[in-house]
Amino acid sequence: MESRFEDLLSTQSPDAFIVCTGEGQVLHWSAGAESIFGYTAADVTSRDLAELTVPPELVAEHRRYIAATLATGLVTYESVRRRKDGSLLYVDVSSKAVHSAGHDGPLVLSAEKDVTDLKVARDANLMEARFRDLLESTPDGIVMANPTGHIVIANSQAERLFGYAPGELRGKSVDLLLPARYRDAHVGHRSQYFAQPRKRAMGSGLDLSGLRRDGTEFPIEISLSPLRTEESAFVMSAIRDISDRKGFEQKLRETNMELARANQAKDRFLASMSHELRTPLNAIIGFTGTLLMRLPGPLTADQEKQLRTVQGSARHLLALINDLLDVAKIEAGKVELEPAPVDCAALVDEVAATLRPQAEGKGLTLTVRVPQQAVTVHTDRRAVAQIIINLTGNAIKFTERGGIVLALSRHGDGAHRTLRISVEDTGPGIPVADQARLFTAFSRVTAPGQKPVEGTGLGLHLSQKLATLLGGRITLVSESGRGSTFTLTLPDA
Repeated sequence: MESRFEDLLSTQSPDAFIVCTGEGQVLHWSAGAESIFGYTAADVTSRDLAELTVPPELVAEHRRYIAATLATGLVTYESVRRRKDGSLLYVDVSSKAVHSAGHDGPLVLSAEKDVTDLKVARDANLMEARFRDLLESTPDGIVMANPTGHIVIANSQAERLFGYAPGELRGKSVDLLLPARYRDAHVGHRSQYFAQPRKRAMGSGLDLSGLRRDGTEFPIEISLSPLRTEESAFVMSAIRDISDRKGFEQKLRETNMELARANQAKDRFLASMSHELRTPLNAIIGFTGTLLMRLPGPLTADQEKQLRTVQGSARHLLALINDLLDVAKIEAGKVELEPAPVDCAALVDEVAATLRPQAEGKGLTLTVRVPQQAVTVHTDRRAVAQIIINLTGNAIKFTERGGIVLALSRHGDGAHRTLRISVEDTGPGIPVADQARLFTAFSRVTAPGQKPVEGTGLGLHLSQKLATLLGGRITLVSESGRGSTFTLTLPDA
């Protein structure tokens, strides 16, 4: 009769009955153990019980309980165990030291009862009493789980977010809220988190997806916070649906791709039209000049006036096209600088010699102040020349009386040494309120009472872009009615 009761306990009891050696090797594995842990008797015989069912962080604790059992004869405790599929559960363990014929030394008989549902219910009642009102006041979905990954409390926002009825999430595995592809990794992450709990802010982790009860997925963001009570440790997850943000980000990416394609199309257009636009304009300017030189024959006064209008308009249009193409190249990052030693004193003299007839034609003086010795700097000669021409040309264009001073100087020493090229005029000056927009594309500022001056509005914008590429900048000092000074500052290395 006693033997039959033992067989019934071994084969019919829902609890796990396990017999191990004092070193932990499994000798007997009941049907209840198979049901609870998912291993068959053949899977576990002669293997170390700790390696099979004890989470790594609890192995040392398990070894201590085995030693205590062998020392005192009987030990009862509550702990966490791991199933074959990696999921965790709470168990009540009663272990007793026994002796059996045919075995040297004592054995350990353990009865392990799955108390996960009882533990969850107990923890849920505790957390409900302490935190329910607080959790309901938060705008995010809140899910609180114990170390085995079972939900002990979820606020109504979380229930609505995942599509569950009130109270339906209690006791379920938190992995249920994640798509299947995340679950294996999540078990490991959860164990690591409880081993080293720390607060993790919203948005600091990887992009995740939540799984609703109806099987649909949606993007979520999670923040984690550890929480410890007298009875247990928990992790509180604040969950936010970021579907709207993800949709906006996707639209933004699509818009950026469209803009990139449009920008590429613009670059291709400008590259292909550069030759097509410049060639006929240069022909118009060239043939107009030939006619004005009277090489084909004499001109009447009206004909000369009309040809000069054509020539001036063509030159203005060519300047506009050149500026547009240059700006487009800079914006597209296609300007290739060719740094080399440049004698800036000689360069300033050359620019002044080129523009002096234009200044004198308006009755203006153009004065150059440069050191007598060569002032050499390692930079791109063409870009510096274009900036000086733009600044000096603007000064001549907007100055009606007086003159322009083009000056070159060095400042500082060592790594902080700079080269400055300044263009000072006696023009109408620029109101302080207008100075901030002066370097923006197509910006044209006219002083009060001054007649509008023809121009593209790109010269200063292009010059500042070139100065930035050279590692420098252009600054302005001006007052309305007192002239202006534009200064190009370059590193003098």
